[in-house]
Amino acid sequence: MKRSEINAAIRLAQETFARHGWALPPNPRWDVTDLGLGRFNESGLVLINLAEEPEYCEKLMLSCRDQVTPMHCHRKKKEDIICRAGKLACEVWAGHPEKTEKGARFTMKRNGEPVEVASGDILRLEAGERVTLEPGVYHAFWAETDTCVIGEVSTANDDLHDNFFVDPDIGRFPGIEEDEPALVRLVSEN
Repeated sequence: MKRSEINAAIRLAQETFARHGWALPPNPRWDVTDLGLGRFNESGLVLINLAEEPEYCEKLMLSCRDQVTPMHCHRKKKEDIICRAGKLACEVWAGHPEKTEKGARFTMKRNGEPVEVASGDILRLEAGERVTLEPGVYHAFWAETDTCVIGEVSTANDDLHDNFFVDPDIGRFPGIEEDEPALVRLVSEN
């Protein structure tokens, strides 16, 4: 990614979070990624780590229309994905999509209540709604509005060792082409 693209994404996130009343902590830890694919507007995400403790993590994210966070799972992390503003779609699978029968039924929590879903279902969340993703549940998500503010509350986060993408070409952090000064230092640059 070009640094100018990263800076523009951060500015948009700052404006969007402020418009929706999200005050950011001092010195937030920013993460902007195209997942190593070089197509940020199609496969990318802006994240801020709000809390990083050994037992839990909290993030605030921004996704824009047509920008997908690709299908992946975590082996250790359990997370709630919460639509904070806008509309969010989340596709879920009981296991690896290439090894799990589409339509295979499983139970997960939506808004804290157990619901039966089918592998390949797309759950559509309005602002305030959430889904709980257990380890091993594959998921992809995207905004269905121009912008979507997404919250994540999870067990301890390990971006380097606990993200398992269906597409083997995906990397968690982008390569950066320096074409202007950085607005902030990214998590991947620490």
